[in-house]
Amino acid sequence: MHDVFLENADATDALGARLASALPPHAVAYLHGDLGAGKSTLARALLRALGVTGTIRSPTYTLVEHYPLPNGGVALHLDLYRIGDPGELEFLGLDPAETRLWLVEWPERGQGGLPAADLDVVLAVEGTGRRCHLQPRTPGGEAWLQALGSA
Repeated sequence: MHDVFLENADATDALGARLASALPPHAVAYLHGDLGAGKSTLARALLRALGVTGTIRSPTYTLVEHYPLPNGGVALHLDLYRIGDPGELEFLGLDPAETRLWLVEWPERGQGGLPAADLDVVLAVEGTGRRCHLQPRTPGGEAWLQALGSA
């Protein structure tokens, strides 16, 4: 499954749950798409499926939100739309050692300051739904997609 049509919010939630169920021990996902394409919605669904409770905020203004995961480690949700230079990432308090999952919106703005993507998730509005293309970038990303196929 590399390309899927998400007809509504329930389909997006289902994809987030499948990504969560197939999540490797450590993963980096870059979320691409125009404003309103559904990047934050998919990130929220994935985090919820990983067991994050309470409010899941969009990091549009905070740039990064940290979420402790019930099974250990931390998930980071970054929205880099508002940064001017990748050097600004060092002021966000990112700790790769404890991070199990990176969800990065607008990753091109942090180029050179982020870990490499295991999976590129490209979302685009299509009619009343969304088209989602999943592109593995590492052997870990390949394994994630393979596990997703059986999730």
